[in-house]
Amino acid sequence: MVREGTFGSRMFDVILLATLIGIALVCVLPIWYTLALSLSDKAAAAAGDVSLWPIGFTTQSYDTIMTDARFINSFGISLLRVALGATINFVVIVLMAYPLSKTTKDFRPRNVFMWLLVFCMLFNGGLIPWYMTIKAYGLMNTIWALVLAGGVQVFHVILVVNFFRNLPKELEEAALVDGAGPWYMLLQIFAPLAVPVLATITLFSIVYHWNEFFHGLVLMSSAEMYPLQTYIQQLVVVIDTTTMTEDEYKKLSELSNQTLNAAKIFIAMIPVLVIYPFLQRFFIHGITLGSVKE
Repeated sequence: MVREGTFGSRMFDVILLATLIGIALVCVLPIWYTLALSLSDKAAAAAGDVSLWPIGFTTQSYDTIMTDARFINSFGISLLRVALGATINFVVIVLMAYPLSKTTKDFRPRNVFMWLLVFCMLFNGGLIPWYMTIKAYGLMNTIWALVLAGGVQVFHVILVVNFFRNLPKELEEAALVDGAGPWYMLLQIFAPLAVPVLATITLFSIVYHWNEFFHGLVLMSSAEMYPLQTYIQQLVVVIDTTTMTEDEYKKLSELSNQTLNAAKIFIAMIPVLVIYPFLQRFFIHGITLGSVKE
């Protein structure tokens, strides 16, 4: 279809481009400001003089973070949580979605399980029963409480179910004729064809486990087990001046909570900013095809 180069169409393109640039700036400017604040000196940050460029450029905040054992420990816990959580989410969601993508002729209780999933997505037992369940399983103050407490996202299951149902039925019929079993069809046919939606739910799981802070706050009884976002949410710089050397005290005079916290927040953004571009090309395709039916 050839578009006419009319004045109205050109104006529409200009307005659309300006709108998209505005939205992009709204998303980027807070990140840029956080970076500028983290690289500014204590006086400029306290006076509120920092805008889009660092004032009194210094990397003191980042130097301090590299020696902050609690921050590094929380960062490591979050990395482990993402690795375990995303893997468990991926395996459980795929194994749930495959049988639920069948018809009731192939899997009789299919509709019962789908209604149970939808009901659980819309309603839950509440915070106290959820907490008591985690405690009863002996998972408190362990990495498994962070991983298993959000082990299955029903919305992700529905996305994958719908994607599987959109695949040509003839593929499965041809595989059955050749003697393929359910595991072979799932691993060799369905999973490779479902890379867009699987990459999409993996991205969702990574972002969820990385950004979630409430579970760490409620389920962890010691600060040493806090994931990164819980640690950042509880940010307080505790200073013991009685054991400080002269050099440490001098460094402290150049540091403020504002710049230090900004540096920690910016570092916490980096993993998601790095991972997202590699999965972005699958995102629209996966979430669109996975939301057509059901």
